[in-house]
Amino acid sequence: MSPIRNQKPDPITTALSQAIQNSPSKPLQSSLKNLLPRLKPQHITNLITLNPNSLSPLSLFSFFTWLSSPTNSAAFRHTLHSYCTMIHFLCTHQLLVEAKSLIQIVVSRKGKDSAPDVFAAILETKGTQRSDIYVFSGLITAYLELGFVPDAIQCFRLCKKHDFRVPFDTCKKVLDHLMNLRSFNLVWGFYKEILGCGYPPSLYFFNNLMHRFCKGGEMVLALSVFNGIRKWGLSPSAVSFNTLMNGYIRVGDIDEGFRLKSDMEASGIRPDVYTYSVLINGLCKERRMDSAHELFDEMLENGLAPNDVTYTTLIDGHCKNGRVDLAMEIYDQMLSKGLSPDLVTYNAIINGLCKNGDLKQAQDLIGEMSLKGLKPDKITYTTLIDGCCKEGDLESAFKVRETMIKQRIPLDDVAYTALISGLCKEGREVEAEKMLREMSRLGFKADDETYTMIINGFCKKGDVKTASKMLREMQSDGRKPSVVTYNVLMNGYCKQGQLKNANVLLIAMMNLGVVPDDVTYNILLEGHCKYGNPDDVSNLRGAKGLVLDYASYNSVIGGLSKASRCRSKV
Repeated sequence: MSPIRNQKPDPITTALSQAIQNSPSKPLQSSLKNLLPRLKPQHITNLITLNPNSLSPLSLFSFFTWLSSPTNSAAFRHTLHSYCTMIHFLCTHQLLVEAKSLIQIVVSRKGKDSAPDVFAAILETKGTQRSDIYVFSGLITAYLELGFVPDAIQCFRLCKKHDFRVPFDTCKKVLDHLMNLRSFNLVWGFYKEILGCGYPPSLYFFNNLMHRFCKGGEMVLALSVFNGIRKWGLSPSAVSFNTLMNGYIRVGDIDEGFRLKSDMEASGIRPDVYTYSVLINGLCKERRMDSAHELFDEMLENGLAPNDVTYTTLIDGHCKNGRVDLAMEIYDQMLSKGLSPDLVTYNAIINGLCKNGDLKQAQDLIGEMSLKGLKPDKITYTTLIDGCCKEGDLESAFKVRETMIKQRIPLDDVAYTALISGLCKEGREVEAEKMLREMSRLGFKADDETYTMIINGFCKKGDVKTASKMLREMQSDGRKPSVVTYNVLMNGYCKQGQLKNANVLLIAMMNLGVVPDDVTYNILLEGHCKYGNPDDVSNLRGAKGLVLDYASYNSVIGGLSKASRCRSKV
């Protein structure tokens, strides 16, 4: 209950106040020796609300914290009401840091789902103090910081019910926490609830919400926010349109992107460089390069100067489309406009050149980068390693690797996979396995295709023992090798005439739920035709209801013809 006005302090409260006032000269523990056992929470509440000797707020706070501290042998325990009374007192006197510490203690002790009780206690102890804006904001923040978001929202609603208005910044903290939890529906619902309480709508905040939703791929919610801009009496800006447009392009809905461009123009808002860049990017992703160039030309006709992002987008699109020649034309245009290509631009061109097999020009471009003060990064070097390996130039690939090591640029799983693939193509499976071990030591997990490449390399050399060991290694690592991996090893066994091992492998893979395919049976047919007998071939033909293709038919005919020739010699 709130204290009655003009209430006189009781003797214990008066004695407490006097002892605190005298504490600089006489320790509290000794002066309150006889008083402490008789203290009740109500005495502390009276001390705060009545303050007989007009003690300073910090003196009262120091006594409050000392009373329940471990150094006090009386071991006094404050109640929820005494805490709330002190919190109001501190907020009234602008001691917000101290008040926050007490609010955090209350919330942590009361825990989850405690908002109604704590709010009721704060309301009951408020009295005439004008502290509500700080106390309720602090309470909402404390619940958020401890991860009790539903309690924070409940506090906001209780404030609304009792006509207390917390600052918008506090509401924004709730929105941010919901956003971090990816509770997108709750975010939009809570923001509408805030606006319904009379908080002024903000176009900046609408745009920010849209951006976050678009980034999370929540386009239905993003569109709802966009439509909400007009509903709440605001007008979408170019940023509003561009944000939503970029979201649709990210999820591959380019038609909706162009619809927004039309809506933008109908609203009297002129598309800007960002608008065109976003749409050009969408067209490039769909490999619609002719349409991208048409839009680029429209942009120029409207008097807009493309920026480095626009040019880089076109360059990357042409490179991914295999037209490095057109990419270089755009690159030259970019330079003629006085724009400086950045690392992203160079990496896009280098990637295109490497895919085109033009390693020399790619390396020349890296030299050009360096002259312009741009330092090649992991993507630059990894792209070059992959290009060299695909062209069979392992020597250059390993030189690039050494450069990366010298520059302390760590190799990633993409670089290691490219090197392993290159070594396998060159028949250097032993070195490929060593590279795999190095990759694993550094914490990278090779994919099944990489293992299969190495297994295939050992099988081609006839080393089915090592190949089999690597298959077991895959299985022990919790992997489930695909039918392709089993086929590679099975082919190795059959090439060596180890039909028994091939049949055991077939049974093992089927027991593990890996379904054999036509390739599996063709491999077995080839093996049995070459090293088995006609009965084995006949049995295998009927296995699993297999329908023979031309290759397997030739294998059977060839095998049976060979067996027939052998019998005719007997």
